[in-house]
Amino acid sequence: MILTNKLKHSFLTITACLVVLLQGCFVYKFNDAVIPANVKTVKIGFIDNRARYVNPQLSPKLTDKLQAKITSQTKLTRTNNDDADYVINGSITNYDPSQTVGVSAQQASTNRLTVTVHIILRKTLDNKVEEFDVSRSFDFSANLTLQQAEGQLLDEVIRNITDEIFNRIFNNW
Repeated sequence: MILTNKLKHSFLTITACLVVLLQGCFVYKFNDAVIPANVKTVKIGFIDNRARYVNPQLSPKLTDKLQAKITSQTKLTRTNNDDADYVINGSITNYDPSQTVGVSAQQASTNRLTVTVHIILRKTLDNKVEEFDVSRSFDFSANLTLQQAEGQLLDEVIRNITDEIFNRIFNNW
């Protein structure tokens, strides 16, 4: 009986140690970002605006917000070298304020702004390139001009698009 308990205890201790050691070898997790342990550097390119309609504030603010989020929520070191472990580039491909989504008394009551960003993630260490689109829609009152709506929505657009890009890159969403 004593020998059996000692064996169980030893087995559990060794198993727990192996689990902890193996987890540390492959990835680390910091503020919900899952990054392979061998990835140390990131280059974040300017997100240019190739949409038909251009909001001049969107591109620089989105780039700044993405850089700040990656810097603050990962242990990756930013670099300007093209041989960084992760190289992130993107472009705004759609900025469409023309959709009417709500009608009241036969008049438009709600309009929708749709923003799409195309991201290219180059994983240098794996020699892989991943591409994906992030698209979000934002509703606003049809009583507002586009400029008024942009003033109200810009922070929300930037926050939501940045979060979506971050999650797709670092959380496999």
